[in-house]
Amino acid sequence: MTKKQALSIENLVVSIEKKEILKGINLKIKPGEIHAVMGPNGSGKSTLAYAVAGHPSYQVRRGTVRLGNKKISSLAPEKRAQAGIFLAFQNPVAVEGVSVFNFLKTAAAAVGRKIAPRDFLQELEVAAAAVGLSQDFLKRDLNLGFSGGERKRFEVLQALVLKPKIAIFDEIDSGLDVDALRDIAGQIKQLAQGGAGVLIVTHYQRILKYLTPDRVHVMVSGKIAKSGGADLAAKLEEEGYRGYR
Repeated sequence: MTKKQALSIENLVVSIEKKEILKGINLKIKPGEIHAVMGPNGSGKSTLAYAVAGHPSYQVRRGTVRLGNKKISSLAPEKRAQAGIFLAFQNPVAVEGVSVFNFLKTAAAAVGRKIAPRDFLQELEVAAAAVGLSQDFLKRDLNLGFSGGERKRFEVLQALVLKPKIAIFDEIDSGLDVDALRDIAGQIKQLAQGGAGVLIVTHYQRILKYLTPDRVHVMVSGKIAKSGGADLAAKLEEEGYRGYR
């Protein structure tokens, strides 16, 4: 069984092309917890997600990111993925000639999952059905011609298959209808119940109605301006971010 570990972010300062975006973020997500980061456009929410995952365009100037007792803020993206970090992208790229099945099989092997091909296929079919995708979907080229909803469902499918210790979802709720939103939220909740720490980056409360986060953080101008319980998301929906600017 994979040992679950907390994600600890300590005084994280991150720049993009010499422009400081994150200005000292402190955050800890324990196994099984769901945290939501909300805030206006340009506040640094997505920067936080990409910085934790190790995107090379985001330079860590100060601070640390730890998974359990291991410092990962200096690791390459693939090493962070192998350690247990997963990031669902806002706009995943399409790759012609690479099937969904082969991509997931390769990705699972890359993060150290050892499972017989037949068992993996069975697991994949069950997981696909759970997020509302058909078995035929697994034969399609990666993200090629996918609808917006299919792309979002596929990002969650990846998390179910890769079984990360920390799953980060960057605006996973954008462009989804109610049924897709409910399906996706239900599976993200299952990830947390299985022991994964979850970070949701979002502008809106609607997905949080199905998830009931343990903590909600308001990010403004690269800093966490306020943290609270699930009721904070409802307050933000009603009042907006003006009081935190």
